[in-house]
Amino acid sequence: MTGPAAPAPEKGQPSLAEAALFGLCPSCGARTLFAGAARFAPRCRACGLDFGQFNVGDGPAAFLTLVIGGVLVGLALWLEVAVQPPFWVHLILWVPLTIGAVLGGLRLAKAALLTAEYSNRAGEARQSSHD
Repeated sequence: MTGPAAPAPEKGQPSLAEAALFGLCPSCGARTLFAGAARFAPRCRACGLDFGQFNVGDGPAAFLTLVIGGVLVGLALWLEVAVQPPFWVHLILWVPLTIGAVLGGLRLAKAALLTAEYSNRAGEARQSSHD
């Protein structure tokens, strides 16, 4: 038996992949999700959706830094053993690659998490007033 299918996006709403790749608002599809390299805008300039209501947190940052760091260190070690380039080659190669990979990965992961929260109508747990 298979699990429930992911809900199809409503008309005008981008898919999870589109929203993550292009920084699209999950409500209207405008390119208004980010105000900086990896910082969310306070709200969508097109439809007014408040992005502050979503709790993406720091999980993507920690996870991506560890994964990308591990991959890039492995590649740097391989390059050192295979070619033995001078140290300055490592500097001009790995520093920009690390910065680009982390910032690009953060944008993708944060946008994907925010879009998933929006499409699943996820929110903070609320304690009922019943005692």
